[in-house]
Amino acid sequence: MARPNPRAACVEALTRWEQGHEFADDVLHTTLAAARFTTLDRALLMETFYGVIRHKRMLDFLISQLRDGEIDLQTRQILRLGLYQIFRMRIPRHASVNETVGLSRRARPLVNAILRRSIREEEELKRKVDESPLDVRFSHPEVLIDRWRQNFNEENTHKLCEWNNEPAEIFVRPNGLKVTIGELLRTSDAETVDSHPLMLRVKQVPIMWIVHGLCYVQDPSTLVACELLDPQPGDRVLDACAAPGGKTSYMAQLMHNEGEIYACDASARRLARLKQNLARLAVHIATTHQMDWLHDKPMNGGMQFDRILIDAPCSNTGVIRRRVDVRWRLNGDEFPRMQQTQLALVHTIAPLLKPGGTLVYSTCSIEPEENHEVVKRITGENPGLQFVESREVLPFRDRIDGAFAAKFQRV
Repeated sequence: MARPNPRAACVEALTRWEQGHEFADDVLHTTLAAARFTTLDRALLMETFYGVIRHKRMLDFLISQLRDGEIDLQTRQILRLGLYQIFRMRIPRHASVNETVGLSRRARPLVNAILRRSIREEEELKRKVDESPLDVRFSHPEVLIDRWRQNFNEENTHKLCEWNNEPAEIFVRPNGLKVTIGELLRTSDAETVDSHPLMLRVKQVPIMWIVHGLCYVQDPSTLVACELLDPQPGDRVLDACAAPGGKTSYMAQLMHNEGEIYACDASARRLARLKQNLARLAVHIATTHQMDWLHDKPMNGGMQFDRILIDAPCSNTGVIRRRVDVRWRLNGDEFPRMQQTQLALVHTIAPLLKPGGTLVYSTCSIEPEENHEVVKRITGENPGLQFVESREVLPFRDRIDGAFAAKFQRV
């Protein structure tokens, strides 16, 4: 059997992503599962696939400097791949050119000429990129840059764009239901994290930590909402949008596995993953329920909860560094549309909260429409919910993923 070509697989995956409606993570997952790549080829495929998506606008700018006229999508993907290797990776130039040109057919002379010219003019091209506007230099849509300038100022927008293009660090939360942070530190080269005492930073997650449920991979920012909710042993808790289970399992840890957690999600596929994660992490107090809050009939029987977490679907602008295709899926209409969905969730779920109970609304967005403006509308439209406090994490300030959480109490 011929060895699969990671560069050819990358071009196919990029074309599939750009022509379809799939998330980049899903495209890559199926691409990796379709062939047996060596460890090195797997790493090359992942780096080039995510790298081209992350730097797409900058790469297209380079192509425009090197070629006049239209280029078909297949040839453009090959050129993007070649230029990414030349300008962003430490791969020998001849290997980058030869291997990439080998993917071309009728466009072979064109691809060869453009890539070799880019090497000859590399310094001049880099200067042109450095002198370009932020949307080209950091490959972000202008709609995002314009709104961030308005919300965070020019300096912080620059920092945010830089942050979004940095490789994401790997953080794990030791599973306190099975192991202590000290035990993991003694058996690895993991490092403690200044931003959160329960988190560890690792270069690579030991596979046995995953297999035995000793940790959960998540950013420190994801713990903020759970800590604001502050679930106690014996509580009945509703995790309304629970999959894939990072917050559910952390709440079980905070509750010492005593009480009840109703973990819900609308997607059967995501719910299956949630069940697997909870079982692996030895969470015994959670039951899973498929629930589409905007279309299904809410829970009946008069069930009420001491605490409710609504980790609402959002634009994901706080996690662009990890979800590289998010930036290309957003437009100016996305944010008010998401706000309506978020408010509808709160209006539907809030009646399930006991008098005196606590509700936390959270997102991984950094946009005011999805955070502070939602809080104002919740307070104004739900007289039974009293706003208590909110917490906001901003990548350019806190050096972790962006997140927002707001705490309400039923009066």
